[in-house]
Amino acid sequence: MRIAFAGTPDAAVPTLEELVEAGHELVAVITREDAPVGRKRRLTPSAVGARAQALGLPIIKANRIDDAVMAEISALEPELGVVVAYGGLIREPLLSAPKHGWINLHFSLLPKWRGAAPVQRAVMAGDSETGVAVFQLEAGLDTGPTFVNRPVAIEAHETAGDLLERLSTLGVADVVATVAGIADGSAVASPQQGEPSHAAKLETADGVIDWQQDAKALDAQIRGVTPDPGASTTWHGERFKIHRVAPGPDASLEPGAVALQEKRVLVGAGAGTLELVEVQPAGKRAMAAGDWFRGVQEDEVRFG
Repeated sequence: MRIAFAGTPDAAVPTLEELVEAGHELVAVITREDAPVGRKRRLTPSAVGARAQALGLPIIKANRIDDAVMAEISALEPELGVVVAYGGLIREPLLSAPKHGWINLHFSLLPKWRGAAPVQRAVMAGDSETGVAVFQLEAGLDTGPTFVNRPVAIEAHETAGDLLERLSTLGVADVVATVAGIADGSAVASPQQGEPSHAAKLETADGVIDWQQDAKALDAQIRGVTPDPGASTTWHGERFKIHRVAPGPDASLEPGAVALQEKRVLVGAGAGTLELVEVQPAGKRAMAAGDWFRGVQEDEVRFG
């Protein structure tokens, strides 16, 4: 089929590669514009843009699909559009321009966690499972009928980044099979069933830790905001990043108090404790929590 593909981050790359491998003609790869990266703020293509360039595919870079971009894509006469985490809206008349419309790979069990951050919100909520969905794109936010809606268990210590990487690989076969089914007429989409929930985009504030919360909720929050926007607290008035934690033992520690117990760096919560595994003090590189704590010259360590 003649396919227009829209995607931006690493999570979209496996699907792009497999569509090419399956022999489809990628008439356009739509991705967001190059963005400044690193301390030198060097303009860098998106993960999808870089891979499309390496594959020799035609690329359209746009942060917003305006009338001019819509006209450019429509002129290529794609038979189907495929979206994986593009980061922008596809609206009419482009939505109806391809013969078979557009399909979207989404990382949740729809209608649960419609929106920009389904993986992060599922982890933060303490869900035991999420899913991989392939659905027909409509004007509404992730409201279209689903071709695939497959449950996937969330592992106990999985961060949002870990889970997203796993789902992006698991969903590839579902997209390719759906495209094949659309091509031969065998694909059937079913209306979404159940109570919808919204997965709003995460902000920096979503990663700020309140040590008065219980340890189980904090564990879910920290894993859900890792790697982006990241979990943080304050130490000596500066931002202190927490990259990885594990459930801690029952111990008598006040919320935010940090102590070494049996070679484990523990921090108290409103109920229970967390073990700090990897941290990053302000102005430092990420490091093992034990290495950081051994270098602290203080009798009492407490986070703000």
